[in-house]
Amino acid sequence: MINQTTKDKIQALHLQYLNLAKGNESVLKEITLAEIPELVYNSNAIENSTLSLEDTEKILAGGSLARKVNVREVYEAKNLAKLTESLLEKNKSRINIKLILSLHKTLLTNIDDNIAGRFRVGKEWVRVGNHLGANPQFVPTLIQELVDSYNQNKISYFLDAVSHFHAEFETIHPFVDGNGRMGRVLINLQLINLGFPPIIIQNKSKHTEYYTLFTQYQSTFKFGGFTELFALLLQESLHKRISILTAKKIIPLALWASQKGVKPNVAANKAKRQTIPAFRLREKWMIAEEFTSRK
Repeated sequence: MINQTTKDKIQALHLQYLNLAKGNESVLKEITLAEIPELVYNSNAIENSTLSLEDTEKILAGGSLARKVNVREVYEAKNLAKLTESLLEKNKSRINIKLILSLHKTLLTNIDDNIAGRFRVGKEWVRVGNHLGANPQFVPTLIQELVDSYNQNKISYFLDAVSHFHAEFETIHPFVDGNGRMGRVLINLQLINLGFPPIIIQNKSKHTEYYTLFTQYQSTFKFGGFTELFALLLQESLHKRISILTAKKIIPLALWASQKGVKPNVAANKAKRQTIPAFRLREKWMIAEEFTSRK
C-alpha cells in the first residue's frame, strides 16, 4: 500500500492536471495518441513479442519492416493500438462483461477469431509458469463478481481498487489468450474513467517490478505492490503532461543532471522514485530544463 503523503501528492498532481486540461483537451489527446506506440510496444513485449519500439512505430505508421516478422505480431500491434485509441472515446465507460468481451474481440481479431470476444469454456485450461488459471466453468461468475465488487467501490482508494482488479483478473486468466494485454488495457480504461491519463507498464523492468507482484498476490492475496507500482507510473504520466503543457524546454535527464551538478545515478534514482518530475519518452528519462531540485 502507499502512504498518505503519496496519496496527497497524486491528488495535488491530479488537481494541477485537471486545471491545465481546461482548454487543452485536444493537446492532451494528442499526447496520449503520440505515446500509443510506446504503450503498445511495452505491453506486447511483456508478452514476449519480438517487435522493437522502432518496429512498432513503423507498423502503426503504415510502413513495412526490413526484416520478416510473424504476421501475428503485426496484428497484435495494430489491434492493441486500435483498442488503446478507442479508450479515449469511451468516456466514463462503466466496466461490465459486455464491454470486456467487446474489447477482447478487438484485441484478437485476425489473430484467433475462434477465441476472440469470449471467455474460456469446457476444457480450455490455461497455465502461466506454475500458475493455473481458474476452472473454465467458473470464469464468467468470477469475472462478474470482480466487476460488481469494483463498481460497488468496495475498496475505497481508487489505485487500490484498480490494483486489486488487475491482480484478480490476471489470477483468473479468463481468456484463452490475451489476458495480460487485456488486463493492462482495463487498467487504463479505469484510470481514464476517473479523469487520469493512462500509464505504461515498462517491459524492461517486468521481471523485477511486475511479474513478482503476481507471485506475491497468488500466495498472499496482498496487492499493495501493484498499488505502489501504479502510483509511480501514474505520477510519471501526470508529470509528463504537466511538463509538456508548462515547460519552456524539455531535455534529457542526463543533460539536466550535468547542468545542475547532480550525479547521473542520483538523478536516475530520483526519477524512478518520482521525487523529481521526470518522465520517459521513447524509453529515455526527460525533464523540464528549468526544474530546480531541492537539496
